[in-house]
Amino acid sequence: MGGDNAPREIVAGTLQAAAVFDARFILVGDEKQLAPLVEQAARDAKIEIVHAPETVAMDEAPVAAVRRGAVTSMAKAFELVRDGAADAVFSAGNSGAFLAFSMIRLRPLAGIARPAFATIWPARNGPMLVLDAGANVDCKPEWLVQFAIMGSAYSRAVLGVDKPKVGLLSIGEEEGKGNALIDAATPLLADAPIEFAGNVEGRDLLLGSVDVIVCDGFVGNVALKLAEGAGEYIFGALKDAATTSLAARIGAMLLRPKIREIRGRMDYREYGGAPVLGVRGVSFVGHGRTDAKAVVSACRAAVRAVRQDLVGTIARAIAPPDEAEAAR
Repeated sequence: MGGDNAPREIVAGTLQAAAVFDARFILVGDEKQLAPLVEQAARDAKIEIVHAPETVAMDEAPVAAVRRGAVTSMAKAFELVRDGAADAVFSAGNSGAFLAFSMIRLRPLAGIARPAFATIWPARNGPMLVLDAGANVDCKPEWLVQFAIMGSAYSRAVLGVDKPKVGLLSIGEEEGKGNALIDAATPLLADAPIEFAGNVEGRDLLLGSVDVIVCDGFVGNVALKLAEGAGEYIFGALKDAATTSLAARIGAMLLRPKIREIRGRMDYREYGGAPVLGVRGVSFVGHGRTDAKAVVSACRAAVRAVRQDLVGTIARAIAPPDEAEAAR
């Protein structure tokens, strides 16, 4: 029930995902609105509707949403995962409430100080993970280390990167450039069980010199919104320029296939949503403008995360060496 295009686009994407993936799907929300959008054949085969009478508004305070209990569709969806009735949860609704429910209903993994939003960026060398993207505005150095470990685990399990390289976002590649947080985190990251590549700069967010970039949530969220705006501006400017003359229109027609290809690589819908890493369950939050294509992509990532035991992988990576060895 969350997002600008809910519930129609959410249901449409779920129907498409059910036709592609070997999984079952639970739509949580107002049954009177959901039932007419789901064919009976799909309900009999792969899709179930769980009624929840209320929704979390996009501008609702997370504390207020949590206080309302299980009457909302978002809270009910998290309870299904907590109780073992579902393996993963996805919502395109209120991200603050989503994070709150992730922490309260699923709870952080042992040893995790703060869960993090991880976003996938369409870098030049392939998809790259950036975290934190807004869950933690102010961070401690040791939290960045945990973000790096969790990001590496996700990159391996879901994105298929064998040995992810991790970079620390700063104002320069040279060691010693950065603020107090960067200076304190650098030696900790160097000693962490990851492939630490040192500092990276803002340009690496799109050039993709590493596989995972860690930063505090304030910087990560600003960078994310800047990238979204830059993409819209560039493609809008190209569209405007293509209509200025006959030669421009002819050139645009010739370049159209390649422009579509580039735009496709930069489309957030290709990746579906941002996982909340560090909690006891697989959870993905989508963009407020999520449509059916984004839902399918989110379901693909969630199915892979469950099958690759993402939560267990992170738990083992965070655990002290002796405990991790015992878990294996």
